[in-house]
Order: sequence, then C-alpha cells, then structure tokens
Amino acid sequence: MKRLVFAIALIAMYKVSFGQEETKAATALQAENDKLKALEADSVKHWKIGGIISVNSQQVSLTNWAAGGNNSISVGSLLSVYARYKKGKSTWDNNLELAYGVIKQGNNRKWWKNDDRIQFTTKYGREAFKKWYYSALGDFRTQFAPGYNYPNDSIYISKFMAPGYAIAALGMDYKPNDKFSLFISPLTGKFTFVNDDSLARNGAFGVQAEKRDADGKIIQNYQKHREEFGAYLKMMYSTKVMENVKFATTLELFTNYMETHFGNVDVNWTTLTTFRVNKYISATLATQLIYDNDISVLRNYGNYGSAKNGTFGPDIQFKEVLALGFSYNFGRK
Repeated sequence: MKRLVFAIALIAMYKVSFGQEETKAATALQAENDKLKALEADSVKHWKIGGIISVNSQQVSLTNWAAGGNNSISVGSLLSVYARYKKGKSTWDNNLELAYGVIKQGNNRKWWKNDDRIQFTTKYGREAFKKWYYSALGDFRTQFAPGYNYPNDSIYISKFMAPGYAIAALGMDYKPNDKFSLFISPLTGKFTFVNDDSLARNGAFGVQAEKRDADGKIIQNYQKHREEFGAYLKMMYSTKVMENVKFATTLELFTNYMETHFGNVDVNWTTLTTFRVNKYISATLATQLIYDNDISVLRNYGNYGSAKNGTFGPDIQFKEVLALGFSYNFGRK
C-alpha cells in the first residue's frame, strides 16, 4: 500500500512539473511569435506598394464609307507597378512598366506592333538635409519583340536588347513631397546594347559600325555596346487634376562629357493622363517624345515640303496613344 501511494505521489509530482514546463514553453513561444509579428508589421508599414493593370481595344468597321478609310482593330496592355520604402532618413523607390500593343488594318492579315516597352527603375536615397537626398539611381529599358519599318515587315530594325539601355547615376534628389522629384547627377554612365550582329554591324543606335576599305578588308570592327559618361537629370511630377483625372510626367535629359560637341542633349519626355469612368473603366492618353543625336531615323517621313524628307539622321521622335478599356488599380499603404 505504501508503495502504491508513493508511486501515485511521484506521478502527480511529475505531471505538475511537466505542466509547468509546458506552460513556460508555450509562453516563450507566444512571446517569440509576438516579436516576429511586431517585426513584420514594422517592416511592412514603411512600404507603399501598388500599380495599375490596363487592357484596352479599339475597332473601326467601314462599309461603303464615302469618305474612305480602313477597317482596323487594335489591342493594347499595360502593367505599371511600384514599391516605395521610407523609414527615417532612407528612401528606396522602385518602378516597373511593361506595355505591349498590336494593330491590324484593312485586308492585312498580320498584326503590326504599335507599342512595346520594358522599363525598370530603382533609386535609393539617404537624407542629406531638408528635402534633399544623396541618391543612387539605376534604370534599364528595352522591348519585347522585333520592330519593323512598316509596311516593310521583312527586315527588322530592332528587337529584344537591340537596343537595350542602362543608366547608373550618383547625385542629389530633391523631394519636397510625394508629387515631385528632381534628380540631378554629374556622375552618370549610360550604356547602349545592340545584341544583334546585323544591326550592330551597321552601327544601329549609335554603336560603332563595321568599316571596310575599297578592297573589302575590315579596317574597323563593329561593337555591340557603347559607353557614355556625362550629366543626367530626371524630373517626375504627378497630380490629381480634378475628380477622376490624374496626370503624370517624366522628363529625362543626358549630355555626354566625351562628345567633341559637348552640349548635345538626349531627351526622353513622357506624359500619362488617366480619365477614370468608374472602378474598372478608364481612358488614358500617353505621349512620348525622344531626341537622341546618336540615333538615325527616316526624317520628316511624309512631309514632302521638307528638304530632309527621305534622308536618315537624328530627329525628334514622337508617339501618342489614346486608349479606352479595362483598368484596375491596386495597392496598399
């Protein structure tokens, strides 16, 4: 009997001791979970993440139309996302834009590309003094598919990574608010890639072309890349014009220190105006103006009153896209 009572007492003491240890372990585990949740919430709350997905289309159908014209149908898509971090004196802005569009006109059975863009930008800043940040910027852009000088669609004039552009810059960034940013860099490397032998051989997009003498012997090899070093400026501004109307613009300027004629400025200026009808339907008007002294285009094509018509050389490039369709904004603060 005494042995039985002793055994029961030992079992009871073990259960009490085990229960206390189990409670301590559970309490410690809960404390660790609370710490992890607090750390996760603290890290997430400093990010603003969002973007827009847009798909639009347009159709024109003509039957016995006296004024003339062509049937056409076009489809375009856009994905624009951002992730912005701000904590203490540090900021980190990231933007990704993907766009692609095609059009088919008249009796043409082929779809022709009318929009094609891949661009990623990242910028890190550390506050220097009020509203000014020491900043480093990286930018990369190229396209998805081959491009042609329509209606000639037998020989491509561009393709993925031909060209591809990359920018690496160190400078100062002025950010008085969330609507405006002015980045100025006296130390900028601009890199052009033409990852195609036939395009690079002809010196497309400013890379070194192949040269031969009168006997056909190569006296200068072609290059598939080009490096430039100069000054760079990037200005961004966005605002709500009125209810359901938003406007955003970006201006980029670059001049090459290594050019003999220093002062030639490369320009890339884009605008985007969004007219929202409701939560899922909106219209957008996008424009892009480009000037690069190293890129030759067929100048003043269709302007028969100009002496430059039909010649190749640097000139202003301009694109406008007006679209109506489905769009969805997403994000969290």
